[in-house]
Amino acid sequence: MASKIIPALLLMGFMFLVILTFNPTPLRSVSLSGVVTHKKTVPNPDIKCYWMVFLKTGPHRDQNMEDAAKIQSAHLQNITRLAKAGKLITAGPFGNDGDLKGMFILNCKDSLEAVQLVESDPAIKAGRLCFEVLPWWTERNCLFK
Repeated sequence: MASKIIPALLLMGFMFLVILTFNPTPLRSVSLSGVVTHKKTVPNPDIKCYWMVFLKTGPHRDQNMEDAAKIQSAHLQNITRLAKAGKLITAGPFGNDGDLKGMFILNCKDSLEAVQLVESDPAIKAGRLCFEVLPWWTERNCLFK
């Protein structure tokens, strides 16, 4: 009987210690493809979150010159559409031959909206480009109107 009581008492003591010292830390959600919201408490109300989109070399860049030119033209039309809608603050290519091709700065409520806007781009759909979205905090209207 004592051989069963001693391990049970030790286990209860261990559980008591774990409960007393347990300090849970909230986990960041990784659902919805890493959707990031910007509902942080920002000490300065003049700080705003924009969404920086890095355009990178996509997995399907094997189109012939004519098809690639059509995709590029549609990509530029999409940029114009987003700018007219007030979602695209600035966009442009990088001046090198690396994997990083260009960037957008988007004015969206969260990364889900930013991802949806970028996924509508014909160059993304065709696989000529892929992208990464990051939150970018700056003073409201310090650089952009």
